[in-house]
Amino acid sequence: MLTEDTLEKLRILAESAKYDVSCSSSGTVRKGRQDMIGNTVGGVGICHSFADDGRCISLLKVMLTNYCMYDCAYCINRRSNDIRRATLSVHELVEIVMEFYRRNYIEGLFLSSGVVRNPDYTMERLVAIARDLRTIHHFNGYIHLKSIPGASRELVDQAGLYADRMSVNIEIPKEESLKLLAPEKDHKSVYAPMQFIQQGVLERKEDRKRGIRHTTRYVPAGQSTQMIVGATAENDRDILTLSSSLYSAPTMRRVYYSGYVSVNTYDPRLPVLKQPPLVRENRLYQADWLMRFYEFKVEEIVDEANANLDLEVDPKLAWALRHPEQFPVDINKDDYERILRVPGIGVKSATLIVNSRRFNRITSYHLKKMGVVMKKAKYFITCGELTDGASSPIIGINEIRPERLKPMLISAAQKKKAAAEMQLSFDFKEEDAT
Repeated sequence: MLTEDTLEKLRILAESAKYDVSCSSSGTVRKGRQDMIGNTVGGVGICHSFADDGRCISLLKVMLTNYCMYDCAYCINRRSNDIRRATLSVHELVEIVMEFYRRNYIEGLFLSSGVVRNPDYTMERLVAIARDLRTIHHFNGYIHLKSIPGASRELVDQAGLYADRMSVNIEIPKEESLKLLAPEKDHKSVYAPMQFIQQGVLERKEDRKRGIRHTTRYVPAGQSTQMIVGATAENDRDILTLSSSLYSAPTMRRVYYSGYVSVNTYDPRLPVLKQPPLVRENRLYQADWLMRFYEFKVEEIVDEANANLDLEVDPKLAWALRHPEQFPVDINKDDYERILRVPGIGVKSATLIVNSRRFNRITSYHLKKMGVVMKKAKYFITCGELTDGASSPIIGINEIRPERLKPMLISAAQKKKAAAEMQLSFDFKEEDAT
C-alpha cells in the first residue's frame, strides 16, 4: 500500500525527471512468460508513443533522488538550487512500479537519478531496483536505466542484464562548453559507460556466434543519449557531426535533442532565452532522421557555408534547394536512392514507387495514392504526365530558380515560427563586477 509520504516523494521526483527526453522509445520485445509478470509489446515506443494499432503505451518516468553532488549550470536539480528535494528507497520505488503496473497505469519504467556520494553508490541503487523488479517480483515489462557517468564497468554490466535500454546523457556537445557549465564533469566519464555497454553487447553477440547456449540478454534495445540545444554556442554542424559519430557505434539507437529551457536564469554563464528553441530542436530531429533513414551524410546536411539548419524549411528541402542540379528525378527510371532525396517522398513512398513501376507507369495520381506530398515533390520530379512533352508540364526548380521557389513552399505559420525563434536573445548576462 502506497503511503501519502511516498506519493508526495513521487510527485517531486517525477517533476524533476521531466527535462530528460531520452526515453520515448524502446525498440525491444519481451514476450509474456508464465513465470513473469507483464510484457513489452511489439518493440514499439513506451513513453508518449503509440503502437501499430494506435494504442498509447505509458511509462513511469521518475528519479530515484533529485539530490545531486554536482552543480551543473543548466540543471534544475543542481546542488545550489533551492528546490524541494526527495529520495525514494529501493523498496519504495519497486513498490511504486509494481503497484502502478497492477493498476494498469504503466507498462514500464524510465529511471534516472541525481548523483549522491559518488557515481558507484548511486549506480548500485539503480541496479538494485532493476534486479529486484526482475528477480523478486518477476517484472517482465520495459526498463530503461540511466547509467551514471563515472560508474564502474562492473555495475554497468550488472545493469545491462536487467535493463532493456540504457542511456548516458552527453548534455553538452563540446568538452570546453561542458567545462564552462559543469566544471565537475568531463566527457571521459560520459563516454566510458557508453563503451562498457557497447562492449557488453558485442561480447554477447560473439557468444551467440560461437554457439554458446543460453546467452543472457544484455541491453537488447541498445542505448541512447541526449544533447541540450541552445545552452551553449555550438552550431548545428557541431551537434550533428557528434551525432553521426555516435551512430557509427553498433549499439547507439537514438540521439535526442532537448531545446534549452531557462530554468536557472540567475546564472551568468547561460543565455537568456524567452522560450526554448523548439523549431531548431525539430529541425535537428529531422536532420537526424535523414542520417538514419535517408542515407544522407552529415556534410550534405550542414557544411561550412551552412553551419546551422534553415529554420524556415526542413533539412531535406533545404538540401534540394541548394542542389538544383540533382533534379528533376524521373520517378519511372531513377534508382531508389535518388527518389528518396525528393522533398515530399518518404521511405515508404519511395519503396512503393520502385516496386509499383515494374507493373505500370507511375503518374501523379499514383503518387498521391502512395502518400507523396505533391505540393513539394512536383517541382523536383518528372513522371507520367509531368514531363516536358506534356500539354501542361509542371515548371520545376531549375525553371523557377531556388530563390523564387523557397517562398512558395513556406506557409505563413512556418514563417511566423521561424521569425520568432530567430529573434530569440542569446546574450549572456554580464558577471557582477564584484
